[in-house]
Amino acid sequence: MIVFASRRALLASAALVFAVPAAAQDTTPSANPAAAAPTTAAASSDQGVTGAATASTDENGLGDIVVTAERRSESIQRVPLSVSAVRGEDLRSFQAGGDDILALSGRVPGLYVETTTGRIFPRFYIRGLGNIDFYLGASQPVSIVQDDVVLEHVVLKSNPVFDVAQTEVLRGPQGSLFGRNTTAGIIKFDTIRPSEEFQARAAGSYGSFDTVTFDAGVGGPIIADKLSFRVSGLYQHRDDWVDNVFAGTSADGTVTPKKNAMGGFDERDVRLQLLATPVDRLSILLSGRARDYDGTSTLFHRAALKKGSNDVSAEPRGQVAYDEAQNNPQRYKSYGGSAHIAYDLDLATITSITAYETAHGYSRGDTDGGAAANFPVNGVPNGFGESQGNLRDLDQWTQELRVASNGDTDFKWQFGGFLFDSRDTTDFYQRAYFLTTAARNPNNWVRLRNVNTSYAVFGQASYRFTPALTLTAGGRVTEDDKRTRLIKTADTAAGAITYRGRTDVSLSDTQPSWDVSALYEATPSLNLYARVARGFRGPTIQGRSAVFNSDFTTAESETNVSWEAGFKSQLFDNTLRFNASAFTYTVKDIQLNGNDVNGNGVLFNADKARAYGLEAEADWRPIPNLAFGVGLSLLHSEIKDPRVFAQVCALNGVVVCTVENPTIKVGTNTFAQINGEPLPNAPEYNVDVTARYDQPLGNGGKAFVAGDFNIQGYTQFVLYRTKEFTANGNHEAGVKLGYVTPDDRFEIALFGRNITNQKNLKGVIENYMAAVFNEPRVIGLSFSARTR
Repeated sequence: MIVFASRRALLASAALVFAVPAAAQDTTPSANPAAAAPTTAAASSDQGVTGAATASTDENGLGDIVVTAERRSESIQRVPLSVSAVRGEDLRSFQAGGDDILALSGRVPGLYVETTTGRIFPRFYIRGLGNIDFYLGASQPVSIVQDDVVLEHVVLKSNPVFDVAQTEVLRGPQGSLFGRNTTAGIIKFDTIRPSEEFQARAAGSYGSFDTVTFDAGVGGPIIADKLSFRVSGLYQHRDDWVDNVFAGTSADGTVTPKKNAMGGFDERDVRLQLLATPVDRLSILLSGRARDYDGTSTLFHRAALKKGSNDVSAEPRGQVAYDEAQNNPQRYKSYGGSAHIAYDLDLATITSITAYETAHGYSRGDTDGGAAANFPVNGVPNGFGESQGNLRDLDQWTQELRVASNGDTDFKWQFGGFLFDSRDTTDFYQRAYFLTTAARNPNNWVRLRNVNTSYAVFGQASYRFTPALTLTAGGRVTEDDKRTRLIKTADTAAGAITYRGRTDVSLSDTQPSWDVSALYEATPSLNLYARVARGFRGPTIQGRSAVFNSDFTTAESETNVSWEAGFKSQLFDNTLRFNASAFTYTVKDIQLNGNDVNGNGVLFNADKARAYGLEAEADWRPIPNLAFGVGLSLLHSEIKDPRVFAQVCALNGVVVCTVENPTIKVGTNTFAQINGEPLPNAPEYNVDVTARYDQPLGNGGKAFVAGDFNIQGYTQFVLYRTKEFTANGNHEAGVKLGYVTPDDRFEIALFGRNITNQKNLKGVIENYMAAVFNEPRVIGLSFSARTR
């Protein structure tokens, strides 16, 4: 039997007076600036560095969407896989209320995003497959790719997206072209690149809690036809708005009570791109970026959940009672740069992408979610918990070399190689380190050194056998090596070493990834496709347990074989785009996270997980001034392994939640069988609806109203089934009312995000019955401007 488990800052006017105009990618009429694009999406760049292609439009219909899901520009209707695209303009509208990348959750069929570690550690799930582990060294089966650079470390995955042209979500294994750790899919962000014409855009907003967002980009030629530039920036700010109401004594010097103690943030980001074309055949794109973030880690609300219910309506969103952790500070800085070089050989293009990323920072939190004095047992304060993770240093190098055929020929191909090297030093501090009382232990922390190297060769070929039928096949072989060393152990206050586990663990695996697909043009307006793909997530090492004097835990590689089939259609004189796909997949040796018999977080493999479902998207423009968008995803998932049990919610030996699975006892601990349970954070359904109506005005401008609504079905937050740790019917709505000038260069609007102030349960801390909530309602004013 296996037993396991789991900031006032810039004035609003500063954002609004910057009327620097928007890039060409934003010239497409929007179906809903307040929501995900139900019309055209701006195209990202092709293989390169030659700039982004614009999406075509027609006056009364839908424009074409160009994506780079197969590493070359192609209409989304002719890509034989399930892919969605969100325009940069629409993503910025989502983020007007201060949101970060989590704003995408539920706005794309099959995509769910959450965090219990603040804005520096989002966790992504596609078709239900993700990773609930909050360890700084955790791997995920969803890869984030920004401007052709894979961001592997969980902190790098939180890099803000700004001045972005387009976001693509690719569902299903993408190992052939994008490598390991893509068993669920990838999220691909393409920023607006330098052009040979002057282009500028800006979007600013001011709203509740002094929330300020300012996203801008400006660029153009330096030397005609030879050198151009683009400078982009993002500023986001929110005042602290959550009160700490605890009035007792703190053992670590936290000053309480305190009004407006936490919940705010400051995000500052800048990027510079230089595009050189010294000769017609050669293009060189150099990019450098910097991030400076200061905010609040996730706030847990202890005892917000009552036994027998998942109703959190009585818990005040704007206050907590924390006795420790200095009001949950979180600070990170990161920097990165890349060189993207492409040389045209007529028949083919050679592309080299070299990139370096680095980051450092920390996050501290009151992990029990409340003051222990408020929860006594036999008159004694009960439940102390705080921790801090420090990413001391991270260095990630990547190198890709790719050769790809040119032109729209019957036979298309590409092949190449990829190198990856990531090294980090990470510290974990536990409560005793921070205490100011006699119980302080300055040695209650560990230091880990993690090294991950990977090497791969890959190729893909596509052949158009007939004007209607195209077959594509791709493959990749990857070696993935990981090593974690324990540099410092968690010792007693006197310096005695009590750790007896391993201090140096290495794992290595070599695995193939592949995909085969067929695309059939049934009619000029209907394409049918089918795809089967295999991918793998590399082996993983969990070393954080050493801070509790527990041995490392590990998991071997997981593999996913996925089958899907669907259609892509453009109907009624191109006024309706309707795409849908059905899928099924089996993940063998799936990596899961839970707790061991001592309550320490562990990593392990279960036998398998199976899932099936469908995704559908419809964009409809029945009349020129009215547009609708609907997205739907349905999912059924199951963990399949009768040997695996998960430790349940327990405090002081008492099970505090309502467990609905068969349980066993191991010593004083209770474990639940999870065989047949759904994957955590895998909504059974998700529906996203958007709409926009434009009313032309006599001066040539237009007034508009736009709205969006999202609802998700039953979602389980932990591995076992309970009445408390679930959500069903979580929903949010947004609205936007505005005016666009006659030249389409300026827009001003009133907006609301989470307009009904819905309080949704988004995560839990099991033993403390603690809840994590979604963002509060933000109402404000937004402004955007762009060049024509």
